[in-house]
Amino acid sequence: MPGLATIETSFVGSSPRIAVESVGKGELVVFMHGIGGNRRNWRDNLPVFGEHFRAVAWDARGYGDSDDYEASLRFRDFADDLARVLDHFGEERAHIIGLSMGGRIAMDFAHSYPHRLSTITLCATNTGFSRFTPEARAEFIRSRKEPLMSGKEPADIAEPVARSLLGPKASEAALAQLVDSMSRLHKHSYIKSIEALVNLDTHAGLDHMTVPVHVMCGADDPLTPLSMSKEIAQLIADATLTVVPDAGHLLNIENPVAFNNAALNFLLRHKQT
Repeated sequence: MPGLATIETSFVGSSPRIAVESVGKGELVVFMHGIGGNRRNWRDNLPVFGEHFRAVAWDARGYGDSDDYEASLRFRDFADDLARVLDHFGEERAHIIGLSMGGRIAMDFAHSYPHRLSTITLCATNTGFSRFTPEARAEFIRSRKEPLMSGKEPADIAEPVARSLLGPKASEAALAQLVDSMSRLHKHSYIKSIEALVNLDTHAGLDHMTVPVHVMCGADDPLTPLSMSKEIAQLIADATLTVVPDAGHLLNIENPVAFNNAALNFLLRHKQT
C-alpha cells in the first residue's frame, strides 16, 4: 500500500551538499519546493509516486538539511544543482515537478538542460517579475527582507505568511505543516533566494518546450491565481492544465489526493518504459 515504503535520505555532492529523500524504483521524478518550503512539503506525495517511479524530493541549497553557501546566489545555481541530483541517481533524464519557486527552477532547468527532461509539471507558479519596474522589484524585495533584517526570525513571520498562502478550505493540519516549513527557513539563504527569484525572467522561451508539460493550479490560490497558470499553458504548445479544487497555493498539501491523482496520471501517460 502507498505510504508503507521506506523513504531514504541521502546527500548529493558538496559545496554545497544537497539533501534528498527518495522512495521507489524506476524512472526518476524530482519534486522541488517553493521559496518558503523544504523537502518535507512532499511527504503526502512521495510514497504515492514511489509506487510507480523513483520519487525524489530535495532541499534546495540553503534550505532544510542542505548546506548554506558563501557569496550571492545566481538563480541558475539551482538548475546546476538539479543536474547534480540527476547525476547522483545515475539518470540522464527526469520528470521534474516544481511548486512556486520550484516551478521557476524547473523552467530555468528546461532552458539550461533541455536534453535532461522527460516531462515538466509546473505547480502554482508564474512567469516572473518582468512586468515590474526596477523600483517595484526593489520594493518587493525590501518588504520581504525588512522584518528579518530588523531582528525577526523566520518563526516570527511563519504563521501570518502561511495563512496568506492557503485557500479558505485548508485544514489546520495543512496550516501547521506550512508554519513548520517556514519556521525552518535559513534566514540569510532565504533572503538570497528572494533577491535571485525577483530578478529572474523565465517568460522567454516557454513556447520552445518540446517535452510534455503539465500546468497545475489550486482553485483558490491567492498568490498565483488561475489566470497565471492559464498564461503559462497558453505559451506552451499542447500543455495540459489542471485546476485542483479546494486548494490554495500549497495544492499538494491542501488537497493531496486530488493533486496526486492528476499529477501521477499525467506522468503515467508519458512514462518511457
